[in-house]
Amino acid sequence: MNNASLLTATEQVERLGADNPALRALVNDACQGGTPLMLLHLDIDHFASVNENMSDAIGDMALALIAQRLRNHLGHRGQVWRHGSDEMIIAIPRTPTTPAPMVLAEELRLQLELPLPVLPYTLFLSGKIGVALCPEHARNTSTLLDMAESALMVAAREGGNIVHLYNDHGSSGAHLENTIARQIIDAIPNNELRLRYQPLVSAHDGRVIGMEALLRWQSPTLGMMVPERFMRTAERLGVIIQIGAWVIDGALHQARQWRNQGFDDFTIAVNVSTLQLLRPSFYNEVISALQLAGVPPQTLTLEINESALTNNVAFVHETLTKLRAEGISLSLDNFGTGDSSLSALVRYPVDKLKIDRSFIKTAPVGNREAAISRTIIAMGHQLGMTVIANGVESQAQLGFLRRNDCDVFQGYMFGEPMSADAAGMTLRRRYLRPDAFAENRPDRTLLLLDDEENVLRSLVRLFRRDGYRILAAGNVRDAFDLLAVNDVQVILSDQRMSDMSGTEFLGRVKMLYPGTIRLVLSGYTDLNTVTEAINRGAIYRFLTKPWNDDELREHIRQAFRTHEEQRRASS
Repeated sequence: MNNASLLTATEQVERLGADNPALRALVNDACQGGTPLMLLHLDIDHFASVNENMSDAIGDMALALIAQRLRNHLGHRGQVWRHGSDEMIIAIPRTPTTPAPMVLAEELRLQLELPLPVLPYTLFLSGKIGVALCPEHARNTSTLLDMAESALMVAAREGGNIVHLYNDHGSSGAHLENTIARQIIDAIPNNELRLRYQPLVSAHDGRVIGMEALLRWQSPTLGMMVPERFMRTAERLGVIIQIGAWVIDGALHQARQWRNQGFDDFTIAVNVSTLQLLRPSFYNEVISALQLAGVPPQTLTLEINESALTNNVAFVHETLTKLRAEGISLSLDNFGTGDSSLSALVRYPVDKLKIDRSFIKTAPVGNREAAISRTIIAMGHQLGMTVIANGVESQAQLGFLRRNDCDVFQGYMFGEPMSADAAGMTLRRRYLRPDAFAENRPDRTLLLLDDEENVLRSLVRLFRRDGYRILAAGNVRDAFDLLAVNDVQVILSDQRMSDMSGTEFLGRVKMLYPGTIRLVLSGYTDLNTVTEAINRGAIYRFLTKPWNDDELREHIRQAFRTHEEQRRASS
């Protein structure tokens, strides 16, 4: 890194000198009974690769933009200096309205993870933060800086991407775990647990189709903490069982409230630990929680880590099978990073795959990550699964995933984890970032043909939730008129109609519009007619009445995928 000053459009990023007068004044004020101070030492991960691969100029500009982003987030609450080549020091007076040190530090760390446009690149960075307090930890500038750096080193040893608060025991990981262990056992009775909700959106059009319930712990001394910081300790102590039950109960109770407000077309996802899944009573506990909340089983998705599938295989298989039979969805979380074999996807009744964010983060520019992401999507679809991309934060990632037919998106591009009230407002909006889906959005037009008005109305209502452009016809003549003036990809026709059978109608459509995907829905089965139509290629699939909503929606989704695959193959 060169020694030139970092420039934004309007200001320089000041370097922290050995005896910075502004920092010294803040420390002196804190030690003399004035406003106490928090000092944050921020280190950006692997920043040297930016300079090596993109030039020092890009690296300089990136640091300037990061500093400006941090300043914008802080407003007048604190000051930011550059320290060393790729580190920053942040000083923030702790006024009565200032968030707890660990809460504010986590906010700043998340700011670092947001996509950073440095033309012609978009950088995806991460980092860690060490926190020291004045006057509690040190009463002079030099020692305070040393304490913050010591906390930063502990954060690095714990794996990075976290914030760490210095303590008087040398900031050791063992002491931190002891603090967590003492406090986490009382988190539920002390009402310290919180649920935040992050939207799940349809890849078709950005429609909000669900929420994932994410756990947070408001520690009395460590501030707001994410599960990665305390879950291993909670598992070691066994309190993860009570915490997991609290999360399921809370999430389902919130889902009931949203349903009471008129939102009944969404799912709510909850993470399940391995210890929960291995409990003999887990199945009954989940069913009881659903019944108590008055929420349909189809509303709930249980997210399971791959590691859970390698424990007590027969018992886990039995539990998951029973849950799935009740209508509860099962999602394999962080897929691609665990140690389960691919055969587990066949063995277990999992119906959703969530691609780990580490693959999404660099997929648009990383050949290996892109190949893995494409493979997971294709494999999931071949197994009849819905594929969810976690960690979508940029238009480039969104475009890559849409081109490769991913089904559902989750990430900061569509919303950070939010309160229940904010999540309810998001459900009310229904669509997020419509601008991101307008550009290069492929038409997904579905033609429905049925001469029974009530059936046609039911089909329109069923498929509207999936974001298709829907054309409805009550007779064959109207259907042909609609086909003449619209680009239709998929057709679902009733078989028994007054003016023409569905197979005959679709046979004519095949000659006029051979690129369409054609399905028949019938209340009776004439095997000879169906077999002949399939052999002639007139129909893609024959479906029966009465139908199962979820199965019928999946048939139509697969039909659109088939159309897209055929289009790509012919282009």
